[in-house]
Amino acid sequence: MQNPPSSPAPVGLFDSGVGGLSVLKAIRRLLPQQPLIFLADQAHVPYGSRPLEEVRSYAETITRFLLLRGCGLIVVACNTASAAALHHLRLIFPHIPFVGMEPAVKPAAEYSHSRVVGVLATPATFQGELYASVVERFARGVTVLQHTCPGLVSQIEAGLLDAPETRRILTDALEPMLSQGIDTVVLGCTHYPFVIPLIQDIVGPDVRVIDPAPAVARQVQRLIEASRLKNGPVFAGRSFETTARLQFYTSGDPLALAALLPRLLGEARSVGSALKVEHILWGQNLEVVDELQN
Repeated sequence: MQNPPSSPAPVGLFDSGVGGLSVLKAIRRLLPQQPLIFLADQAHVPYGSRPLEEVRSYAETITRFLLLRGCGLIVVACNTASAAALHHLRLIFPHIPFVGMEPAVKPAAEYSHSRVVGVLATPATFQGELYASVVERFARGVTVLQHTCPGLVSQIEAGLLDAPETRRILTDALEPMLSQGIDTVVLGCTHYPFVIPLIQDIVGPDVRVIDPAPAVARQVQRLIEASRLKNGPVFAGRSFETTARLQFYTSGDPLALAALLPRLLGEARSVGSALKVEHILWGQNLEVVDELQN
C-alpha cells in the first residue's frame, strides 16, 4: 500500500502590514493550490520610518516564526524589509530560498520614452543599497524622480483606498512628477498596488504604472518548480500537512485585518466567510509567541 502524497510546504510571506497581500494575491492567481502563510507585523507598521537595524531584527524573528510553521520558501513581501534584511536573511538561513522586492526601475527605464520615471517608495527603501544599486545599473540616462508619500501606508492600512486624504497624498506626489514629464510610475512599496486605480486616475492613461507583484509571483513559481524537479512533489525537501490553503497572522488587531482581507484579496465570495486571522505577540526578546484565540 502506497503512502498518501505529502502536502506541499507552504510559502511564507511577511510585511509590516497589509501591503504584502498584493504579492500574496499575485501568487495565489498564478499558483491557486499553493498553501500560503502570511504574517502582518502591524504592531510595528510602518517599517519605512524605522532604522534598518530594527527592521532587520524583525525580519529575522518573523522568518524563524514562519520556518517553525513548515514554510519551505520565504517571500519578503515588503520593499523596506527587503532593502534592510534580504542579504542578512540569506546569510542566516542559507538553505532557505528567499524572494524579495526590488524596485522595478529596470523595466521602467526600458519602457520610458520620455526618459523620466517616477518612483513611489518609503524613506528606508530610498536609503537602501539595493535601490541605489538598481538605479546605478539600470537607469543611466534616465531621470528618476522620487517621493515618499507620507501617510499613504497608514491610509491603506485603514482601508481608505479612495478617500479624499489618500487622493491628496498621491496628488501631491504625482503632479510635480507629471509636470517634469514622467511616462512611467514605479510602485516601490507593496502597499501601493491597492491604490493603482486612484494613481491611474491622477496620472491618466498615457502613464504606465508598474506593479512588481506579478514578477515576484513568477519568481516564486520558478523556484517551486525547480525544487520539485530536484526534490519531488514536496519542495525544499519538506513535508508539511495542512488543511488550510491560507493562514494569516498579525501582531496588530486580528479582527480589523480579517475585515479587510476579503476586500484586499478580491475573494469575498470564495474565502471571505472562512478567513481567520490569528494574533501573535512579541515577547521580551523579540520572540513571537502565539496567543490562543477562542
